Amino acid sequence: MKFEMSPNSMFAILLRSSWWISFAITAGFVVVAKSFLPADYFVFGALGSAPFFVIGCITAWRQLRAPSATRVAAALSAIREMPWSTFSGAIEDAFRRDGHAVARHTGPAADFELTKNGRVTLVSCKRWKAVRTGVEPLRELIKARDACDAHDCIYVAIGEITDNARKFAAGSGVRILQGAELAGLMPRVSRPSTRSSSSNKGAD
Repeated sequence: MKFEMSPNSMFAILLRSSWWISFAITAGFVVVAKSFLPADYFVFGALGSAPFFVIGCITAWRQLRAPSATRVAAALSAIREMPWSTFSGAIEDAFRRDGHAVARHTGPAADFELTKNGRVTLVSCKRWKAVRTGVEPLRELIKARDACDAHDCIYVAIGEITDNARKFAAGSGVRILQGAELAGLMPRVSRPSTRSSSSNKGAD
């Protein structure tokens, strides 16, 4: 069975962070090993930094290949204009391309259930157009996650996430999907033609 790290593990968080953080941790390991270990054991101590060095290389490579700010802004603008039916179908397809089995969630706090390598993740995205997101939608998502014994949860947003909401998400294991990461998840998104959005379930 293919191994998949938890999205809230230290290495998963580093993969979503700036590349230099992993390299800084690597350098810290080397400095500590050199300062406190006998010369004969320095190499073994420094080897403890190897995973962080590898993560730094992967993160740097990903960030070098990341779309430009202009492309990200254009993609997010196109996503913002989508009616719910188009957006929900696009993000469902995107998660499938990423290797997840996708099912619609029946409760009001989440929209999809993702399954990959035995891990179940709830995704909430019907408020993706909200200008500002506070703690309450995240709290509802966590309750839904706990109620169905899911492992993780993802909140999708284009607008602002308040500082309190970000702190709450970080402390509760909620992954926030927005900005360049959201644009990268749906790389083939295009600006839709103007049409009625009466079926749009999202909040403007």
